[in-house]
Amino acid sequence: MTIVSTDRLVVREWTGEPADLARIFDIYSRDEVMRWLGGGSGLLTDPEQAQERLQAWRDRYAPYAGRYGLWAIEPRATGQAAGSVLLKPLPGPDGVTPTDDIEVGWHLHPDSWGHGYATEAARGVVEREFETGTEQVFAVVMPGNDASMAVARRLGMTHVGIRTDWYGGEELETFVLRATG
Repeated sequence: MTIVSTDRLVVREWTGEPADLARIFDIYSRDEVMRWLGGGSGLLTDPEQAQERLQAWRDRYAPYAGRYGLWAIEPRATGQAAGSVLLKPLPGPDGVTPTDDIEVGWHLHPDSWGHGYATEAARGVVEREFETGTEQVFAVVMPGNDASMAVARRLGMTHVGIRTDWYGGEELETFVLRATG
């Protein structure tokens, strides 16, 4: 299912097809990706875990009927997923319970860094969310992740400092984008 379509990208559901599962494993088994996602505690170590990760995503976002999720970013030119873009309620101080604050995020394979895919995909899902009446969307970034902070700035997000409101009180660089008009 297509979530967002741009000139260069299709943002779509991850599938259980072998190519998608291999790409999920390839992305989420890399230290250079996972070190920015909660300290790497979800690092995949066996290709069989890709199916489990995909099912966990499906289970987590099923109650939202497609409004929120973690989706594949597929450049039209390659037909291979470059990574993921997510849109979801931020988990509160307990690290689990969803809040009313909405997060946009991205996780790309290193071979897809520097092409603007994260910015383009995130812009698409944020615009889609603003159409529902949401007034603001946050991006939260681990301190030191300069590349992700640059994506947030390219999206037009405003840096509001380090906050500890979400993910169990973890200190995160926080950016916000407010809907216009």
